[in-house]
Amino acid sequence: MTAAAQIPAYRIERSTRASRLALVGFVVAVVALLSLPLWDGEDDLGSIVEICYMLALAQCWNLLAGYAGLVSVGQQAFVGIGGYALFAFTILLGVPPIPAVVLAGIAAAVLAFPTALIVFRLRGAYFAIGTWVVAEVFRGVMGQIRALGTGTGMSLPVAISRAVAESRAGREIVLYYTGLAIGIGTVLMVFFWLRSRQGLALTAIRDSETAAGSVGVNNERTKLAVYLIAALATGMIGALIYLEKLRISPDAAFDVIDWTADVIFIVVIGGIGSIEGPFLGALVFFGLRYLLADYGAWYMILLGATAVVIMLRAPRGLWGLLADRFDIQLFPVHRRVRLR
Repeated sequence: MTAAAQIPAYRIERSTRASRLALVGFVVAVVALLSLPLWDGEDDLGSIVEICYMLALAQCWNLLAGYAGLVSVGQQAFVGIGGYALFAFTILLGVPPIPAVVLAGIAAAVLAFPTALIVFRLRGAYFAIGTWVVAEVFRGVMGQIRALGTGTGMSLPVAISRAVAESRAGREIVLYYTGLAIGIGTVLMVFFWLRSRQGLALTAIRDSETAAGSVGVNNERTKLAVYLIAALATGMIGALIYLEKLRISPDAAFDVIDWTADVIFIVVIGGIGSIEGPFLGALVFFGLRYLLADYGAWYMILLGATAVVIMLRAPRGLWGLLADRFDIQLFPVHRRVRLR
């Protein structure tokens, strides 16, 4: 036997049989969701839009915290900026509502740049608190702008609501497809970003900034890019939220509970550092809300107790538990070395 024959052959792979089956399931689910307005009622459309934007927010926060190691508790800043930018573009500048959603995301990314220059000087818990303080500053500033309703907020004029669609049913369908596009688009954006060289650099930074820098990764530039991308997507999501709600106020738009704490809950119980985790976390979150919402304060207590139990029993979340036991990866972003 030759020496070459004794050397085992290896191959590099990303996709597995489970991931290929998941791709088929994902396509089937997307087709079903696209056809939903043809056979389901308006109430379910609104619920799915909410699930889509919460899932998208969770994916953005997971990209920051789970992959870049940037644990932010101030993502409500970009939700609020996106919502207020929508009102400003449509009411003050006359931009049609759907294009205004995209412009609102761009506005959030533009404002995120000077914000990053400040908070990136902080590390660890100081970074987390710094992002929350920045969000509170934005809340205070928006509460002083008279053209946008000051502290009491304002409602979107009926004419702008009708610019989405003349009828209520038509408006629900347009918002449904917009929400679906943002939700699916955010998942795909995160997936393809993580499969790229930038995604590999991001994972290296999360594991060790010093080691990543030693092999040529520009740590600050990579983190800044992720921060701006997350702000862009979050701003668009915020615009969609308040296009659906039709009313905005500083307290609602910059609410840390609704737009950051609930999102962190979804990511942590689902599985931080994985694309699959927020899907599972969103199912648990909305399932618990459906079952426990009528119990008042007990709802929050049981929600917190669930989070504590899961974090103790499964530190990597529910998806981490499943992935470790069954060795599955539905959204393959990491390379694996296998024997041929």
